[in-house]
Amino acid sequence: MKLRPLGIEGVWEITPRQHADARGVFLDWYCVDRFAAEVGRPLRLAQANLSVSARGVLRGIHFADVPPGQAKYVTCVRGAVFDVVVDLRVGSSTYGRWEGTRLDDVSRRAVYLSEGIGHGFCAISDEATLCYLCSQTYNPASEHGVHPLDPELAINWPAGTPLLSARDQDALLLSEARDSGLLPSYAACQALTALTRR
Repeated sequence: MKLRPLGIEGVWEITPRQHADARGVFLDWYCVDRFAAEVGRPLRLAQANLSVSARGVLRGIHFADVPPGQAKYVTCVRGAVFDVVVDLRVGSSTYGRWEGTRLDDVSRRAVYLSEGIGHGFCAISDEATLCYLCSQTYNPASEHGVHPLDPELAINWPAGTPLLSARDQDALLLSEARDSGLLPSYAACQALTALTRR
């Protein structure tokens, strides 16, 4: 398993070592020891989610209040997605910046995002299944979204007319979320990270 930090602090791309033979493929896509040694802290597993989407479905950009926040470890177990992380931490040097990664059932890469980072994806295969490991259980009252088609973010989604949920369609623009005080602060995210280091 190889971990590579991306250009946004607290975001990592994970490439597993695959062992293939005539029977199929085996890989470990998460290992707490190797993960914690590289990232500096383990991922506290509180909930695992599975999401199935048709081609052109766009989900996100979702984030949780900090504290407690919600770190995520995401991989695509069937099909392919364009996975996007957005730095929503007010005061971060990369605030408002996004990065996209192709996750699919061939490379079997994963993305880890720490608390305060927004997450979304667009299905680019006929059907795509994402598996999430989450550090906190889902709490609707502390979950929010930023509009994925916000011109300020200017994310290059690979879908002409993506299909959004009503929740995502009605999400605030980045500037509206910031001005309303909804976004997490970089300082609060750093304090949370310091508490969870081993």
